[in-house]
Amino acid sequence: MRVLLVGGTSSLAQTLIPLLRERYELLTAGRKGCDVELDLCSRDIQIPDGIECVVNVAAAFGSKEPTDILQATDVNVLGVMKLCHASSKAGAKHLVHISSIFSDLDSASPFFGAYSLSKRHSEDVAQFCGREFHLPVAVLKPSQIYGVGPGFRRHQPFLYTIMDKAQGHEDINLFGSNDPLRNFIHAQDVARIISAVIATKIEGTYPCVHPDNVTYSQIAAAAISAFASKSKVAFLKDKPDIPSNGFACDETLFRLLDYFPRISMEQGMRMEVAHRRQAS
Repeated sequence: MRVLLVGGTSSLAQTLIPLLRERYELLTAGRKGCDVELDLCSRDIQIPDGIECVVNVAAAFGSKEPTDILQATDVNVLGVMKLCHASSKAGAKHLVHISSIFSDLDSASPFFGAYSLSKRHSEDVAQFCGREFHLPVAVLKPSQIYGVGPGFRRHQPFLYTIMDKAQGHEDINLFGSNDPLRNFIHAQDVARIISAVIATKIEGTYPCVHPDNVTYSQIAAAAISAFASKSKVAFLKDKPDIPSNGFACDETLFRLLDYFPRISMEQGMRMEVAHRRQAS
């Protein structure tokens, strides 16, 4: 099967590429450094002939700046619309779009922003275009993705700052008196799930979050254990509390694929430690 991976230089793509190359004839697509030049913001998008499945991991993460909000809309919404049309026109049989569980956030949530809004719209656009263009579509909504190596630091700075402090035996200070929840899913689990979705040609929209939420103190403890660190954890109770942002796990997708996320936060930390030791 020929697969086109759009967003081929993203951090998730770097984990996904080796796995997909074991199973499929893979081409990467992106603005630069890929097999196929493709810009989701361009007016005319073309997909090579003979592609059976298109996987879209490209995303703009936005901010509160108007130009970034527009870019998030261009890439995450209009780009998906153009990609669906181009994929159908090229005869693709399946499109897998990677959205985000942040699209489920209430608009009053402090974590809701241009990224969440654009991803919410992208899911409707993907399903609408799939129906209009007779293109089977699967939409996956992972939680916060982390992985091995510095490529994931940009989008998960808090997590990697904790790793750095544990590695340097620095104390880890957490704001507030509560212990907020987060949900992280490892990139290797996400990659295996995407590969299985391609193989099974599943359609529909599915949450894709780790079965276990973790607290800040659990994340810190996992890092301290993995790095065999002397760091201590303290809550700065004179600082404002940090709100939780955990998600309940819907197992529908995992049961369809007969695959559940396997990498715990403790295992993920140990994988990062092994990588840093090998790289040093």
